[in-house]
Amino acid sequence: MKIIGFNGSPRKKWNTATLLENALEGAASHGAETELVHLYDLNFRGCISCFSCKTKGGRNYGRCIVKDDLTSVFARVEAAGGLILGSPVYMGTVTGAMKSFLERLVFQYITYTDPFKSLFPEKIKTGIIYTMNVTEEEMNQRGYHHHFEHNETYLRTVFGDCRSLCSFDTYQFEDYSKVVADRFDPEKKARRRKEVFPADCDKARQMGAWIAAPNE
Repeated sequence: MKIIGFNGSPRKKWNTATLLENALEGAASHGAETELVHLYDLNFRGCISCFSCKTKGGRNYGRCIVKDDLTSVFARVEAAGGLILGSPVYMGTVTGAMKSFLERLVFQYITYTDPFKSLFPEKIKTGIIYTMNVTEEEMNQRGYHHHFEHNETYLRTVFGDCRSLCSFDTYQFEDYSKVVADRFDPEKKARRRKEVFPADCDKARQMGAWIAAPNE
């Protein structure tokens, strides 16, 4: 089984990437082959609304017609046994790269029928990891969870069972003295990075293990 992780952060070695690496380690512990794709390394854009994937009798029905760096990625997705998406939260939702990826990934497989149906070849498990600079209370106050619920709903519709993991109040800068960020307590952030983030890594490994485990 192949499990693919998608890093929607421009950083390859920070919070989101670290959690994705732990999730893939969890998948590997169940014998899965793993791959981590950094979306910011790829040349692609969001859905262009051409509707080729929805055209009756068209040779691209159910498949995105746009040819770019996602073409080979989608081929690997169709052969995968599970997907893990990770993104920091920018302005209350996923990054632009992850949003564009989700548009292209999901839309091609959803039918314009009532109810929606999936054209993806089989049911697989998926997971979404979010990292954010705010606390869980602030997330709820600002309504971020509504965006997250939409993402889960679409992934469930297309692929099957989906779980999410949120890592709150993350350590954002290597050196807080070099940035204007007076609203944060660097010592508190560092303490949380040391004491709480490892538990989030454990949860990520559990997610990866769940995705790689056979369906009961």
